[in-house]
Amino acid sequence: MRLRLPEERPTEPPTGFKIAHPVLSQDGTRAGFTGVSLGGALPYGVVADASCVYGRRHRSPARLCDCGFHCVHERAAAEALLCTAEHRAAVLLDITVLGAYIRFELGFRYARQRVRAATVGPCACGARAVALADAGWGRPGWRALAAACAGCVRSRTSVSLAEFARRAGDGLRVAAGSDGETATVDPGLPEGLGVPELVAEAALLQARLDWFQSRLARLEGSGGQQQGGP
Repeated sequence: MRLRLPEERPTEPPTGFKIAHPVLSQDGTRAGFTGVSLGGALPYGVVADASCVYGRRHRSPARLCDCGFHCVHERAAAEALLCTAEHRAAVLLDITVLGAYIRFELGFRYARQRVRAATVGPCACGARAVALADAGWGRPGWRALAAACAGCVRSRTSVSLAEFARRAGDGLRVAAGSDGETATVDPGLPEGLGVPELVAEAALLQARLDWFQSRLARLEGSGGQQQGGP
């Protein structure tokens, strides 16, 4: 006898997380995403329906096929994928699962989705991202984008985070992640210092500099007296 899992009827659509590469259409009028593994050759919009990447004539997700959109339950699990070298330029997506889905231990495989928010990591130089710029690769008719700071955008094709959200449409929210903020902190200064503390630090450094200068002057003076002796 073949056992079947109980059918779920949630009161609200399930949610999940995934990673993807942001893309911009060749004419620059549309924005979307492309996956990092299965189905990566098919860019999709904020609201999209899955189709079988193998060209089979069945609805996704089919139980005997691995087609359909994929996501994980936990944000931390999706963020962990961003640590791999091939996924460093991807962004984190917060999505709503729509339509039919199959639940797994770590996530869902499903027929339809809405991307609610995209979190962009830091620029390759470590600074906070202010734009999405041409990443140097793409799909037919689509340019892949990657996080870029103001200093690294240069003359590359780029859009601000707000402009990317506008061109993607359907209420997408795009924001820079917190990693860029911590990466731009001067490592020479302790964190959490206010103006009084910084003034005190500066005074202490000036006092030390004055002490070293006085010691150096004494050494130079004693050296000159020894050289002028008999």
